[in-house]
Amino acid sequence: MAPVPVRPGIYKIHAHIIGPTSLVTATEYAVKYGAPVITDRLNPLPIEQEWLIEPFTPEPNAPYVIRLAQHDTAGLIVPEDKLFVNSVKREELAKFHFERVIGGLKILTESELALRAGHRGAQITVVKPAPEFQETWTLEFISPPNED
Repeated sequence: MAPVPVRPGIYKIHAHIIGPTSLVTATEYAVKYGAPVITDRLNPLPIEQEWLIEPFTPEPNAPYVIRLAQHDTAGLIVPEDKLFVNSVKREELAKFHFERVIGGLKILTESELALRAGHRGAQITVVKPAPEFQETWTLEFISPPNED
């Protein structure tokens, strides 16, 4: 499918898994590659659950990078087929594009692997895309970039 353009801005990213609403959440404790990124219940503080989605470059159809909205240098990376957040150079951030699927969007890496939420509390993985609800996401627009 053709990539879907996403308006640059700050979002909450909702996972489509069974149970109460679950959001893409940065954990607090770093391991080998950074802090694991999981799905978790809504937190009252946005620092771990609001993400800035923006094009990597200003060219049309450029892939997107996803960073913590409250931390300029901390963004998503994908070592060993798992999602982490870490402060790295912009060039080292994972690049993503979005495709429309039934019920939401599929988030795909440059290597065409899909983000997958296994269950609440589990680290998000990247897998070969399949028509499964665990690979479907909803982007909740919060605000344009650089606004409080």
